[in-house]
Amino acid sequence: MGRRSDLRRRRAGLEDEWSRWVPRLKVAGTLPIGGGSLRQEVTESWARSLTSVDPGRDSAPVADGGAVHRLWSGSPLRGPVDGLADELRSVADDAGFVTAVTDESGTILWTYGGQAMRRRAEWVNFAPGGRWDEEAMGTNAVSLALRTGRPSTVFSAEHLVTALHGWACYCAPIHGPDGHVLGVLDLSTTWDRSHPLAISTVRGLASAIEAELRTELPLRPPEDRLPQLRLNCLGTEKAVRDGVPLLLRPRQLEILTLLALEPDGYTPDRLREALYGDRAVTASTFKAEISHLRRALGGGIATRRYTLTTPVSCDAVDVLRALESGDTETALRLYRGPLLARSEAPGIEEWRTHLEVAVREAVLASTRPEHALRYGGRAPYDAEVHEHALRLFGPADARRAIAAGRLTTALRD
Repeated sequence: MGRRSDLRRRRAGLEDEWSRWVPRLKVAGTLPIGGGSLRQEVTESWARSLTSVDPGRDSAPVADGGAVHRLWSGSPLRGPVDGLADELRSVADDAGFVTAVTDESGTILWTYGGQAMRRRAEWVNFAPGGRWDEEAMGTNAVSLALRTGRPSTVFSAEHLVTALHGWACYCAPIHGPDGHVLGVLDLSTTWDRSHPLAISTVRGLASAIEAELRTELPLRPPEDRLPQLRLNCLGTEKAVRDGVPLLLRPRQLEILTLLALEPDGYTPDRLREALYGDRAVTASTFKAEISHLRRALGGGIATRRYTLTTPVSCDAVDVLRALESGDTETALRLYRGPLLARSEAPGIEEWRTHLEVAVREAVLASTRPEHALRYGGRAPYDAEVHEHALRLFGPADARRAIAAGRLTTALRD
């Protein structure tokens, strides 16, 4: 009874903090400072989430069922999860949990639970196809684990969405052999069944899946392997090869970005112009940059026509693909800022403008107000975007206040 009483007191305290702070965050964006029972990572997540999530929503948005089936069929997590399915089911049955596996975007691909818990989970779309990233469902253990890359626990009213205040959730990210997060393993139950050992359990199960991945992935055919090279160039500048960060100079990052964005490659003259424009740069300087990048990649760049010959995944390319398929939600989630914002290379500036215009036009064409609100946070002086958000929000929607405040600031400046 003592533990149940402690949990009840903790839940009541969090409900009080939620009622005190979430309405303020909606309007003013002021974060709680110290005290109370709130964790900083929770309140920061609340503030981010409120730009796209209504705390009163009753369930998670759902992805297309056919797409989810294809994702799970081709997921590198499926084999290890199938191999541990008996253990995962046993944990769920014995402790009264629902267990779930998501992909790297927070979309649930697989779940298991007893009949009663499964029914409760389905009420909030904690089921295959449900989207549990922060921009879709606010503060929860899945979204925090994906954001931090660390195990996460979210209890009762730490969830932003009130429909989840009856839950306690425990998550651990699942890393591939190259260190990339492939998804999240989640154990969820009702708040009164919360137990401190649950986080150790989910960590152990995630580690077992990772061990299976290290065994299985090297045996896959080359075409099924994850890209060896990951390039992030939107709002950040980072290249990682086989889990190891590459120490590249700004010019080499520019070259790598241009080659990733144009898989058909460049002639030497065209690439040189894209990098330097009309500046007088010697051929030896240009070739030295190419050579250094080629060494960093262990080869990976063809010679006569400069193209990448090593597999690469790039956030800017992912944004363009999402826009081409009409998936504004994914494009906004991936678009974290301008392309190599410090670069003055003509080719990068051209692609930067192309991406900014494409994302903005997708937002203005969208009928979902949260898209305009989310993009407006990155474009504080874009009055047209804020006006678009106001037109889409209903008169009783508290998020109108955020868009109205931004519009006032944009018009004043």
